[in-house]
Amino acid sequence: MNWIEALLLGLLQGLTEFLPVSSSGHLELGKALLGINPENSLTFTVVVHGATVLSTIVVFRRDLWDLIKGFFAFKWNDETKYVFKIFVSMIPVGFVGLFFKDEVESFFTGNIAFVGAMLLITAAMLAFTYFKKSNTRDISFLDSLIIGVAQAFAVIPGISRSGSTIATGLLLGNKKEIVAKFSFLMVLIPIIGANIKDLADGEMQSAGIGAIPLIVGFLAAFVSGLFACKWMIGLVKKGKLIYFAVYCLIIGLTAIFIALR
Repeated sequence: MNWIEALLLGLLQGLTEFLPVSSSGHLELGKALLGINPENSLTFTVVVHGATVLSTIVVFRRDLWDLIKGFFAFKWNDETKYVFKIFVSMIPVGFVGLFFKDEVESFFTGNIAFVGAMLLITAAMLAFTYFKKSNTRDISFLDSLIIGVAQAFAVIPGISRSGSTIATGLLLGNKKEIVAKFSFLMVLIPIIGANIKDLADGEMQSAGIGAIPLIVGFLAAFVSGLFACKWMIGLVKKGKLIYFAVYCLIIGLTAIFIALR
């Protein structure tokens, strides 16, 4: 992988991480179109996901600081409840990461027909939210667990993490602005934990990708992620997810057509 390919893939990751179109799916499609071996680029995928985590921290830095202060006040306040809801949402994806890591990595094989089929599922989930007009509830602990299950399924390329979690929250009746922020914050610890685990296992050293492409990809994903995160929050509040359903439908069908022709 050269630095130009890293730049393109980094931009693709940053822009699609927060939009409900599956960043992992687009990243796999991008690798396939550029002729990059998916098995040799797993480290790059981990690095650019780390970049979008950093952009999330920057965008929500004030909210995160309030949560930290409230949590370490050691009182059962709103901030402590919110933090525990995030912990509950992490249970399903943590279970998948601990016990099905090899199975998850097997999905990242450049099978664009499979990615296309999963994008069609993402399109369907987003389309269902169009018919859900009443969103008045705060996120409960049970809602957190259900949204966490949706996040666990999103380890599959083509299933949008933000799309599945936001759509699930909306279908449960949660308020739009609340479920959008919760969706972005709930992913921080799982991705950071996965990166630390890969570093500890030494898997980041066997990728065969130079430092320059990794740095370029990281910066591209970080900067584009800042823009996409802020944009997505506004789109959820305005109920514009139906347009992404149409987009995922078109890209999914296109990917399947290209793979089968």
